[in-house]
Amino acid sequence: MAKILIIDDERPIRSTLQEILEFEKFKVETAEDGEEGFAKAQSGKFDLILCDIKMPKIDGIELLQKLQDIHYESPIVMISGHGNIETAVEAIKIGAFDYIAKPLDLNRLLVTVRNALERNELVEETKELKKKVYKSKLNDIIGESEGIEKVKDMIEKVAPTDARVLITGGNGTGKELVARNLHQNSNRKTKPFIEVNCAAIPSELIESELFGHEKGAFTSAVKEKKGKFEQAQGGTIFLDEIGDMSASAQAKVLRALQENKITRVGGEKDIKINVRVIAATNKDLRKEINEGNFREDLYHRLSVILIHVPALNDRRDDIPALVDFFLNRVCVEQGSPLKTISVAALKALCNYNWTGNIRELRNVVERLIILGGNEISEQDVEMYVTPK
Repeated sequence: MAKILIIDDERPIRSTLQEILEFEKFKVETAEDGEEGFAKAQSGKFDLILCDIKMPKIDGIELLQKLQDIHYESPIVMISGHGNIETAVEAIKIGAFDYIAKPLDLNRLLVTVRNALERNELVEETKELKKKVYKSKLNDIIGESEGIEKVKDMIEKVAPTDARVLITGGNGTGKELVARNLHQNSNRKTKPFIEVNCAAIPSELIESELFGHEKGAFTSAVKEKKGKFEQAQGGTIFLDEIGDMSASAQAKVLRALQENKITRVGGEKDIKINVRVIAATNKDLRKEINEGNFREDLYHRLSVILIHVPALNDRRDDIPALVDFFLNRVCVEQGSPLKTISVAALKALCNYNWTGNIRELRNVVERLIILGGNEISEQDVEMYVTPK
């Protein structure tokens, strides 16, 4: 049920409009002047506002301008018994959906209301489409710095092959994004992309997660289960944070890479697999090998191609483009008006110590969108971004 706000200083007009619209099954609230109307418009979500022009405290044109200043999105229809063409044109220029003169024609009123609400539905549909477009672009690698251009060049060369790739870099640098780009630009792109966070799975469950299990293999194995390697058949498996994998699981992954087959936990039958393996780690695997924590033979199997994703502190030239990307993306996701950022604020972000890399930058931009002004200022950055 659409919700409509009527703002008019004449009680009979308010009552008549409310009665008509409620008869048409709309939910209606009223305000007796521009000041009350502005407060209600801010505090509640209305699908349409009907606003008189001549009112005490704040007149209709001033109220319309105030609503435009805060990027109020619902359509506003202006009503006046004192109007003329100039007033109507001014209202439309400021952003009114339409203008109706008093005395009100019932048919004209209802047609205008329905047109305005249909326009509102189209706006909402457009927002949803924009969200889908942005989601389709989430895998874009943003930036043109030397380090990130090397990464893009490697992806272009390596993606069409079936070569195994080991992606290195700190937490939050975008290793998963690189893996997804490798898959989406490969001949396997129509097949599954299966991600496994090796650090998030307990060591006693990692083998079952990767290779599956047969019914009765252990106490809670009430039915057979396909593992991630089987789920990725024909596609790509991404082993994230592989440096945290247990020694037992490492041995089985090595066999899978050597022989292109796996065995489920509790099973005896070999299952052939056709899977491209991409791995990633934030650890120094050479150091882990020397300390006996990682198999050297597995390292060599995984690292046919090495791609290093630079830290954000090493690609500061990309920060303006990344900030612009996240400003647009977060505003679209939240359905909020697009915000801008001042030159001084952007400079402050470029000089910030990004220990959390891209992930931290995204979170900071979202925080500034929520807490900052319509234009994010240097003061907003100083207030809401914790200095290091």
